[in-house]
Amino acid sequence: MIHNPSFQTLMHSLTRRDVLKVVVGTGLTFLLPSLEGKAVEKRGAERPKSLITLWMGGGPSQLETWDPHPQSSVASGVRAIPTRLPGLEIAELFPRTAEQIHHLSVIRSMVSKEGDHERGTYYVQTGYRPDPTVVHPAMTAVISKWLNNDELEIPQHVALASGDGFVVPRGGYLGAEHDAFRIYDPGNNIHNMRPRVDDERQSRRLEGLEVLSRQFRQGRPGQVRETMHEQMIQRALTMMSSDQLKAFEIDSETEETKKKYGDSRFGRGCLVARRLVEQGVRAIQVTLQGFDTHANNLEGHRSQAEILDPAFSALIEDLVERDLLDSTIVLCIGEFGRTPWLNPLDGRDHWPVGFSCVVGGGGLRSGLVIGETSPDRAFEEKEKRVTESSPPKDPVSVPDLYATILTQMGVDPTEEIFTPIGRPIRLSEGSPLTRLVPNLA
Repeated sequence: MIHNPSFQTLMHSLTRRDVLKVVVGTGLTFLLPSLEGKAVEKRGAERPKSLITLWMGGGPSQLETWDPHPQSSVASGVRAIPTRLPGLEIAELFPRTAEQIHHLSVIRSMVSKEGDHERGTYYVQTGYRPDPTVVHPAMTAVISKWLNNDELEIPQHVALASGDGFVVPRGGYLGAEHDAFRIYDPGNNIHNMRPRVDDERQSRRLEGLEVLSRQFRQGRPGQVRETMHEQMIQRALTMMSSDQLKAFEIDSETEETKKKYGDSRFGRGCLVARRLVEQGVRAIQVTLQGFDTHANNLEGHRSQAEILDPAFSALIEDLVERDLLDSTIVLCIGEFGRTPWLNPLDGRDHWPVGFSCVVGGGGLRSGLVIGETSPDRAFEEKEKRVTESSPPKDPVSVPDLYATILTQMGVDPTEEIFTPIGRPIRLSEGSPLTRLVPNLA
């Protein structure tokens, strides 16, 4: 029952499908109670508590980000600059990140089996290739469920600056309640989470809703349990009146701090992500779209770097200064990389065999550079199918990266979960990278 002196009439005319449409359509599916499952064993203080994924939508070029080859015959003119990590050079487009990247590790030999945006996004976010018989949960959804924070009155799983579509992390077979709560314009739409009427009118509306709910319950006990609408509404009301909503606001931040992150949706998203981590939110994804540079690749990456460089570096700097990086894993990745050669439009096309990501924090080993690519050799093989191209040195698969992060966060990647139709599926098919996880070396 909804705990408001007056909430109950409309439900008589609402079917279970109607209620579910409202829940899903309003983006409030995170408010549905979590499915029962195996509880996480109590973790020690050394375990990370949060995961921040910086999603580079479209597939960033490794050559214009974390794996430049300025002397290569297929270089685009971007110079390599030194970083605070001896021996590591990155693209000159990221001078501020170069000052912070020693806190993390770089993987230059990521390999994926998918070269299409939607399929590639699904694969990198879930660790599984698309399968028409099942929808797998995103890694962020798994983390938010297994590391559930009982003290939170706001969502456990948040997607910032992502808009709609396949980029938004989903709960898959864990249930729609584990879909990410979407904030399109971080820092600017907190008003959508507050009541838009005064307390008296809000109370009257809840009284009417309680009448509807009571009528809906009559003769429908099973449907009430299935729709779970009352619990969802109660949790929504709790969130709307919670002081924790302030984590989504940035007005209290200094102008200097906001300027440091950059005046962009992505920059504000990274700032809000830091605030959500401070509040105890378990899984956050911040999206920067625009890396699909089939034409004018260099110009496109210069533009993207002007947004990514200040935000990424400021996030790492803040997490370090606030002693949060040891309890927070940060992953910067896209669905694939881009071809080592330029096409006739001075663009780079999709390239899933030898792309880069940056990962660290949460007790993972920092200062590592894993893998090595050879763009000149790749150019020589450009007439081959991508699947027949020579792999990079020391390749790292998407499932292995997935298993690494789960393991470090105290989640067993080999655990089997039963889908709603009773099919057992492991959380990950990969094996954790012993070089990154200290206790496995």
